[in-house]
Amino acid sequence: MMTVNPDGKIMVRRCLVTLRPFRLFVLGIGFFSLCFLMTSLGGQFSARRLGDSPFTIRAEVMGGLESRGVLRKMSDLLELMVKRMDALARLENSSELHRAAGRGHFALDRLPPGAGLMERIQAIAQNVSDIAVKVDQILRHSLLLHSKVSEGRQDQCEAPSDPKFPDCSGKVEWMRARWTSDPCYAFFGVDGTECSFLVYLSEVEWFCPPLPWRNQTAPQMAPKPLPKVQAVFRSDLSHLLELMGSGKESLIFMKKRIRRLTAQWALAAQRLARKLGGVQRDQKQILVHIGFLTEESGDVFSPRVLKGGPLGEMVQWADILTVLYVLGHSLRITVSLKELQSNLGVPPGRGNCPLTVPLPFDLIYTDYHGLQQMKQHMGLSFRKYRCRIRVIDTFGTEPAYNHEEYATLHGYRTNWGYWNLNPKQFMTMFPHTPDNSFMGFVSEELNETEKQAIRSGKAGDMAVVYGKDASIWKGKEKFLGILSKHMEIHGTVYYESQRPPEVPAFVKNHGLLPQPEFQQLLRKAKLFIGFGFPYEGPAPLEAIANGCVFLQPRFSPPHSSLNHEFFRGKPTSREVFSQHPYAENFIGKPHVWTVDYNNSEEFEAAIKAIMRTQVDPYLPYEYTCEGMLERIHAYIQYQDFCAAPGPAPPGPQAPQSPFVLAPNATHLEWARNSSWAPGAWPPVRSLRAWLAAAGRACTDACLDRGLVCEPSFFPLLNSQDAFQRLRVPCESTESEMSHLYPAFAQPGQECLLQREPLLFSCAGSSTKYRRLCPCRDFRKGQVALCQDCL
Repeated sequence: MMTVNPDGKIMVRRCLVTLRPFRLFVLGIGFFSLCFLMTSLGGQFSARRLGDSPFTIRAEVMGGLESRGVLRKMSDLLELMVKRMDALARLENSSELHRAAGRGHFALDRLPPGAGLMERIQAIAQNVSDIAVKVDQILRHSLLLHSKVSEGRQDQCEAPSDPKFPDCSGKVEWMRARWTSDPCYAFFGVDGTECSFLVYLSEVEWFCPPLPWRNQTAPQMAPKPLPKVQAVFRSDLSHLLELMGSGKESLIFMKKRIRRLTAQWALAAQRLARKLGGVQRDQKQILVHIGFLTEESGDVFSPRVLKGGPLGEMVQWADILTVLYVLGHSLRITVSLKELQSNLGVPPGRGNCPLTVPLPFDLIYTDYHGLQQMKQHMGLSFRKYRCRIRVIDTFGTEPAYNHEEYATLHGYRTNWGYWNLNPKQFMTMFPHTPDNSFMGFVSEELNETEKQAIRSGKAGDMAVVYGKDASIWKGKEKFLGILSKHMEIHGTVYYESQRPPEVPAFVKNHGLLPQPEFQQLLRKAKLFIGFGFPYEGPAPLEAIANGCVFLQPRFSPPHSSLNHEFFRGKPTSREVFSQHPYAENFIGKPHVWTVDYNNSEEFEAAIKAIMRTQVDPYLPYEYTCEGMLERIHAYIQYQDFCAAPGPAPPGPQAPQSPFVLAPNATHLEWARNSSWAPGAWPPVRSLRAWLAAAGRACTDACLDRGLVCEPSFFPLLNSQDAFQRLRVPCESTESEMSHLYPAFAQPGQECLLQREPLLFSCAGSSTKYRRLCPCRDFRKGQVALCQDCL
């Protein structure tokens, strides 16, 4: 064994002396915590009279809640204190150890380890925590004791028989058997007595009637609503960057994007402000919870940001945060479950109880992961407040998949559907599903100087392949071989040390590029070519905006959940006829070419034609900063899924119909002198109703006529009067649940009306039916909004 010289002993002694103040500090913190805890709870015992029931008035129950809130805060404080002490102790010990070891004065195996200090720290913290638990147990026991000595109240704590509350007795039975299954019930004052069950079920939940002996006039401690503040456009985004936090690679990527586009957002806000004039806009309190970035959902995106992983979702979320902030609304941003629970007011427990306070947010933007987390932790409050939620949903959710009962009965149930939301609450990346709202994202907009530089700097024989992951290149040797005969091929495939074998040697691979460098590469290239995957990403729009032609494969048969693994389980039956349907249908030639890659001659002919074609940079207005600001402003201003449904249109016996037959007798229009639905949005004067051909979905029937399907107009058409105005011979009329109704069944001359409002759907078709379709016009470059929607 090594010996220790006298200098080493002195150093050890100094180390221990140095740590003594730290020990005293820890003891002081523990004693202070205990005093604070007892002070906070002391009033709970001294202020009570022995004969009073804990359920006499709500204020007394709230006293217990405040105490438990203190306990919970103390528990969190203790946990944080232990972590901080652990780090400090390790730092203290390691610094002393390294200073001494550097001089070689003592043996490591003779130094008392820092673990002993940490054991004492943890013991102190555990003692305080145990005291907190015991105090809470005393408080609960006191409440139970007071309830037992309550005079003349036990006979008044029987489940009432009230036809207005048919579920009351059943809920009381459930509480008797299961009230200990979730600590949240005890948090709200449930202690196993009949009175506590009924108080909870009548005042926290709403399954039982109010108890007559309760003080119903006691003022409720609900927070006062904040005074209305007018929203003002913002141009400085520094506070938004602070709200987002840091740490995750995903957030770092998003913040870089926001900084890069700050000037464009500011200019767009100025333009929209001039367009809107003096329109009054209330500032909304908005919670943004990015569920896929939480640790509980796996956060598979952050580790892949720097390795060529998908960035489309993060591009969209960065733009959503910016839009809401620039529009002048008040934001809270969460990327963890604990932050979500804190902002919502979730009581401690397993999520079976309602929120502790009314929801303080007018709107909540989240994704499917966040939606699931809210449902698990909000209890009955989820059903109450779900109309305020907006779900960012890349590929869309069709009504047949959204309605839980219908989806289960008819084979549309998937892992992502059955939420029973208004389908317009789902917000997509592209406007491919008119049943949902189109959220979108933005691409960088070029000024005239930049456009001129691109025109003069293009390389007519340079192609960039769409695909950062090496797996996308697998099996594409044939296409690449044909392309290489005419153009120089560039790639941006991620790799760590060795060149991916899937990328041929004749391809110049730049590796994963930062966004500014990728933009410069696109500005030089003539062609941006896709190989079928990924679907519907932002990169093709960026390429077209930088003056590239986008070449993509046509799918035959079209890809869908029926024949392609990627779409299987997604809540949509949409058929995808190309890699990027929006680019094909809304942009088209000369910017977008869609060909059959299995036909080598057609593929090569397209390449030759593209090399001869001159195109300028092009960006649809709806993907500019101004276009997205305009669209989301309209949604926030006019969409209200919490309001009660408006009046139904007049029936067949009404003296005046809101519809008139168009002069050419092909479709219905809204009568100009009609007084129905005066405040509807979109305005009903944009309605055009057509009877689609058999086998055609309303989405396609409206597009065939240069219009878009508008599902919010379905309730106005869901009447026998609409069929009669179209001169459809209805021998009978039935009302049923089907995502294809209202429709006309030709074999039986039967008019079929919709019974379930959540099933009104632009999607869906059958050769048995001619669907009655509500169409509307739209603003140039802004398909989500009608001509008069602003």
